[in-house]
Amino acid sequence: MGIVNVTPDSFSDGGRYFDSRSALAHALGLIEEGADILDIGGESSRPGSDPVSLDEELRRVVPVVRALAGASDVPLSIDTTKPEVAEECLRLGARIVNDITGLRDPEMMRVTARHSAAAVIMHMRGTPKTMQSEPAYGDVIGEVKQFLAERVSAARAAGVRDISVDPGIGFGKTAAHNLEILRRLDEFQSIGCPVLVGPSRKSFLGSLKGQQETGGRLEGTLAAAVISAMKGASVVRVHDVDACRRALQVADAVRQS
Repeated sequence: MGIVNVTPDSFSDGGRYFDSRSALAHALGLIEEGADILDIGGESSRPGSDPVSLDEELRRVVPVVRALAGASDVPLSIDTTKPEVAEECLRLGARIVNDITGLRDPEMMRVTARHSAAAVIMHMRGTPKTMQSEPAYGDVIGEVKQFLAERVSAARAAGVRDISVDPGIGFGKTAAHNLEILRRLDEFQSIGCPVLVGPSRKSFLGSLKGQQETGGRLEGTLAAAVISAMKGASVVRVHDVDACRRALQVADAVRQS
C-alpha cells in the first residue's frame, strides 16, 4: 500500500505533494514502483496534529481520487475519519476506507457498507492531538486485539464484509509497545481478518541509533516491513514502495520455500 499524503504537515513528507498535480504525479510514480493499493489522505494524523475542516479535506483529496480513478485500475483507499469524505471518494471510485478511529462513527460504517467497500479498522489510543501523551497499557497486545475484535464484530453487524485490521503502530504507543506489536504480530491473526501494518518512517525507528531523521529511516522501515511479512501481515503501508517491494520479495520467497 503506497502512501499519498495530500497535506502540508504530515510527519514525513508533508507539503511535498500538497497540490493535486504533484500528488497525482507521486501516486502514478508509486504505481510504477509496484504499489498494489494507493492510500490517499488529506488530513495529517501525526502526533500533535490538529484536525482540518470537512471542506478543506474534500478540497485536498477529491481531485486526486477523481484523477486516479480514471487513470489506473489500482485500488484506491481513502484515509479519513469523516463519513462525508469517505462517501464522496467512494462515489468517485475509491474502494477502501482506511479509518484510524476504527469505524467508531456509526455513519462511517453505514457509508462503507452502502458502497460495499472494504475497510481497514485501526487501533488508536486517544486522538492524533493527544495519543502520544504518556500512553500506557496493562497488556498492549491483549487490549489492542480486544478493541480490534470488537470493532470487526460491529462492522460485520453493520454489513461491512471485507475487513482488515491494523494494530496502529505509532498511534498511542511507545517505542517499546511498537516493537512488541511487531514481535507478536502473528497473534493478531486470531481475529480472523487480514492484518495491515504501517511502520514506515515512524518515530519508534528514530529511537534506534542512527535513524533519528525521517529521511534516514529507510533501513529500519525495510526491516519492520520484512518482519511484518514474516509474522503474517497481508499488507504493508509504506512511503518507499520500490525498496519495500524488493525487500518483501525476499521475505515472500522464504515464506513460500
